[in-house]
Amino acid sequence: MVMGDFNAKVGDERVEDVVEPSGIGTVNERGRRLIELCQVNDFTNTNTWYQNHPRRRWTWKSPGDRSRNKIDYILIQKRF
Repeated sequence: MVMGDFNAKVGDERVEDVVEPSGIGTVNERGRRLIELCQVNDFTNTNTWYQNHPRRRWTWKSPGDRSRNKIDYILIQKRF
């Protein structure tokens, strides 16, 4: 199990068994690298597997509440 603030955006589109469509926004460079890490090490991103209300999907809010993103993730081995 790997947990942390990766400052990565994995987006809201399905990517194999790594990311499900319950994310937020579009993928950034750190998000692509996190997805690649998951694919190489057989991890899945559990934060995107459960459908939440949109107000509960974000894990970070910018100062002044201008934007909200999901950048903290919990990764587990696919076999679990």
